[in-house]
Amino acid sequence: MSAAVFHTFPEAPTAVAPYSHVVEKDGWFFITGQLPTGVDPQEEVPEGIEAQTHKTMANLRTVLQKIGCTFDDVVSARVYLTSFKRDYAAMNRVYSSYFEPGRFPARTCIGVTALARDCLVEIDLVARKA
Repeated sequence: MSAAVFHTFPEAPTAVAPYSHVVEKDGWFFITGQLPTGVDPQEEVPEGIEAQTHKTMANLRTVLQKIGCTFDDVVSARVYLTSFKRDYAAMNRVYSSYFEPGRFPARTCIGVTALARDCLVEIDLVARKA
């Protein structure tokens, strides 16, 4: 077993808490939940679940690229929504567009009472290079 490697990338959104963007262990990549925020902490959060989901997925793509992965390498995802009933269907439409049809990772979707910066969505991933 190899030691864990902790990755932080200046191209990814600025951390709002003490965490690494990715922890790598034995070929597995545990990607911290991303919000619809930018590298500049003063950047405005987009309005609406569709725009926030696109921004979140773009942030995840940036992190995946930094570790040499793509959405094809994602094996599991967790999605957190602050308004589950209202936003679930719209979030799914956007989320699913980032994956090949029929090749969706295992996933859990959870309704929560709040997220940092009053965001509507947060998504974390587990990936493994093929």
